[in-house]
Amino acid sequence: MTRSVYVTGIDRGDGRQVVELGVMELLTRQVDRVGVFRPLVHDGPDRMFELLRARYRLAQDPATVYGMDYRTASALQAEQGTDELVSALVDRFHLLALDYDVVLVLGTDFAATQLPDELALNARLANEFGAPVLPVVGGRDQNAESVRAEVRNAYRAYHGLGCDVLAMIANRVAREDRDEIAERLTSRLPVPCYVLPDEPALSAPTIAQIAQALDAKVLLGDDSGLARDALGFVFGGAMLPNLLTALTPGCVVITPGDRADLVVGALAAHSAGTPPIAGMLLTLDEVPSKEILTLAARLAPGTPVLSVRGNSFPTAERLFSLEGRMTAATPRKAETALGLFERHVDTAELASLVSATSGDRVTPMMFEHKLLEQARADRRRVVLPEGTEERVLHAAEVLTRRGVCDLTLLGPPAQIRKKAADLGIDLGDTQLIDPATSELRDGFAERYAALRAHKGVTVELAYDVVTDVNYFGTLMVEEGLADGMVSGSVHSTAATIRPAFEIIKTRPEASIVSSVFFMCLADRVLVYGDCAVNPDPDAEQLADIAIQSAGTAARFGVEPRIAMLSYSTGTSGTGADVDKVRAATELVRARRPDLKIEGPIQYDAAVEPTVAATKLPGSEVAGQATVLIFPDLNTGNNTYKAVQRSAGAIAVGPVLQGLRKPVNDLSRGALVTDIVTTVAITAIQAQTSADRAESVPAP
Repeated sequence: MTRSVYVTGIDRGDGRQVVELGVMELLTRQVDRVGVFRPLVHDGPDRMFELLRARYRLAQDPATVYGMDYRTASALQAEQGTDELVSALVDRFHLLALDYDVVLVLGTDFAATQLPDELALNARLANEFGAPVLPVVGGRDQNAESVRAEVRNAYRAYHGLGCDVLAMIANRVAREDRDEIAERLTSRLPVPCYVLPDEPALSAPTIAQIAQALDAKVLLGDDSGLARDALGFVFGGAMLPNLLTALTPGCVVITPGDRADLVVGALAAHSAGTPPIAGMLLTLDEVPSKEILTLAARLAPGTPVLSVRGNSFPTAERLFSLEGRMTAATPRKAETALGLFERHVDTAELASLVSATSGDRVTPMMFEHKLLEQARADRRRVVLPEGTEERVLHAAEVLTRRGVCDLTLLGPPAQIRKKAADLGIDLGDTQLIDPATSELRDGFAERYAALRAHKGVTVELAYDVVTDVNYFGTLMVEEGLADGMVSGSVHSTAATIRPAFEIIKTRPEASIVSSVFFMCLADRVLVYGDCAVNPDPDAEQLADIAIQSAGTAARFGVEPRIAMLSYSTGTSGTGADVDKVRAATELVRARRPDLKIEGPIQYDAAVEPTVAATKLPGSEVAGQATVLIFPDLNTGNNTYKAVQRSAGAIAVGPVLQGLRKPVNDLSRGALVTDIVTTVAITAIQAQTSADRAESVPAP
């Protein structure tokens, strides 16, 4: 039976989109097919559904999302009564629910709906849908006692109308009141209560939204700049020194377009990062000269400069009434919202209350969600040597907003800050270190020289070597100043992993370093090894790769069933290559009798039950293998790329295994999402490395 969750409220302005997004995140972690239903809708585009559809790649037909529009609903209720209205909406809901494992229901918005007793209507719909409710109460501009009273009253209202109340959420409360409200509510209500503080960035309009609302011309700025949040407004009418003291991070500077001195001065301050502004809005339909605009573009590339017809004060009136909204075009707001939700809601508790039935299917999205959640549960610090690379900065922002791990970026701090400012990226409290000027350089040089003395490395030589960002980052990991490292978006694989071989080295039980790819297919995740490091492993090394890969699979929630791949299955073939795989299989069985393993076995017999039933009937691995070990790099690398391209699989990796501490390599074509996922994997590996280190008795 389809399970559904009904997110509702008691009045407008509760900011429940944060909760709707957070609940959708929880549901997509548990099941593959999640539908969305909004019983009543206003005319025009539904920004929330478009956001959910874009972010979670929903294939749902938009025509199935909505019950009916408010005008039709109001007329039907007036003419035929509430029962007829509810009946029509229930029919629409159940028609949709047939196609999904779980449905997220977005309740009415209490905004000029002309429906009497809207709260009671939401309660009845939830009951008729068989959906537990998650009421959201807005707390903006209210004191702590008022918020507590509103939440208690809302609980009583929905509970009194027969609803199954999952939990209560107070949203947009004053930050200084959050802890007190949460403590008092927890002791007063029989259901969990979560309290989310007000987050200015969520209600701040983006520069693009300002441009649209004011019908402004975009004189300068790229898409990244237009996506910045306007966290405040500073009016420029005084002399430049006075303006500079008034600037605040993320502000929009509003000034007449003929004040070239203020335009250049504000953008120069932005370029220096003191402070980074969101953009400029020029009034009076005055546009600076071509020379000034060219200078402005060089000072702060990507920073938006807009022009409007009116003067500053009418423009200000319109701006102060403008509130930003989360849409498919504002992914940063979505990351901020999810980070807020995950920090202040016990997501494990809420997920258990929702309890969407989970099957055996594991989709790429479910796997990615699980990685972020697992990394967040025990935060570690990951160093990113390529701190000035644009993709790395975007990934760092996502990781910071989602609270996945702590980060250190390497590179000149001023250069990193300027690049981040130009991209409109907020790095929060991310640590920035320049290896060339760091106080750690001397100690790292001595440490590296000691490690490589047998190769003739002196302290003087090491002093230069450790300024290389990959060596510096690896030494941070070795010295415990970071828990793991991710590099390779602009460096070669050799440049990334050579320092790890020299400095971190292998675990005592591992004879070699190897790698796996997580191959996220449409309905499952497979582990491929080794597809990136070892060209032609012998039987001993192949057995080590299999054992390492099984451990990696288990660590990331994939039950290891190992297939040792070859061009023949069972005893049907002979030859040196088959004999190597057969010998490796026996070595694994001898070393780890607890592991399920089959080999030699062909790929089709390993993953396809019908083929397995013919070639290896009765095998506990054949037809259901999850860890596939290739006999050599040529076979593995080509197979993973063939599956990636022809089957549309998402390949996550390579993930290095066998090192004492985690270091991972990126493809130079890595996307931002690839970097985020790899950093999360590295953080999880670091959790395990720390657990292993703690379990070893001190000498």
